[in-house]
Amino acid sequence: MTIQVGNINLKGRVILAPMSGVTDMPFRRLVKAHGASLVISEMIASQAMIRLTRQSLRMSSHVPEEFPMSVQLAGCEPEVMGEAAKLNVDRGAQIIDINMGCPVKKVVNGHAGSSLMRDETLAAKILEATVKAVNVPVTLKMRTGWDDKNRNAPRLAKIAEDLGVQMITIHGRTRCQLYNGRADWSFIQSVKDAVKIPVIGNGDVVTEEDAQNLLKQSGADGVMVGRGAYGRPWFLNQIDHYLKTGEKLPDPGLSEKKDIMLAHFDDMMLHYGEETGIRMARKHMAWYSKGLPSSADFRVAVNQAALPQNVRDLIQSYFDPLLESQERSL
Repeated sequence: MTIQVGNINLKGRVILAPMSGVTDMPFRRLVKAHGASLVISEMIASQAMIRLTRQSLRMSSHVPEEFPMSVQLAGCEPEVMGEAAKLNVDRGAQIIDINMGCPVKKVVNGHAGSSLMRDETLAAKILEATVKAVNVPVTLKMRTGWDDKNRNAPRLAKIAEDLGVQMITIHGRTRCQLYNGRADWSFIQSVKDAVKIPVIGNGDVVTEEDAQNLLKQSGADGVMVGRGAYGRPWFLNQIDHYLKTGEKLPDPGLSEKKDIMLAHFDDMMLHYGEETGIRMARKHMAWYSKGLPSSADFRVAVNQAALPQNVRDLIQSYFDPLLESQERSL
């Protein structure tokens, strides 16, 4: 099954969620190379984008291998959102995603993210301005509502569809839940019933069975994976294969995982430079090693490493004994 987003056909049903501090270009490129249908940038503030700040330009940078590249924008001013969308399309974005789901206090207090779900009039103006500003598909990501008494996602989804939005993603929690409790996959069905455009379900997908159950309970057209991809850039492809065949693909072996880590780390050095790159890479190195023997000691050592070669040496010295032990046991 494929998903049609405007004039773009996604070759699968599994999408990488936009995650601040995680879905930078190196990680997106890696996840896409492993078979994701679509990858989405970190959330970029529209005001920062039109000021062309160094950070916003780096966050919105992309490579051809990511096609079709989606850039997610957040903001509360319709004209600014439209201008930021134009700038990103001029820079090569093929899809513009609007954030109305971020629950973080800093974003919400700025009347952006999920706070827009409390002001449907302003939300509609932002959607309309963005759709009119660009000639590429515009998509929307939001939550079920602000709180349990105000779960207005179906109504806002219909407004978005009428204004020209081409796909909607629903995280199955309210803003007030933050990331607590369980995502309500079944509520997403009410959004699916309200519109004809594709609806993507999101929240708590950490196994292949989770993805399958989300789709069954929600009736959604596809699934978006966020935290479940931490340290597992191959996970989205595993989900896609499972949905198509009912068979599970194995995780990469130790040797392949080591190669993936090294390549990812080197890509981050090129993208950020050494000082920032090492700092940004630490969490990824920790996620990759989770569940492996003596991973806590490895994480401590990586967090103390000051130079790129130190980190490369640590990866080698950590995995080589594991590989030797594996070979002896065969």
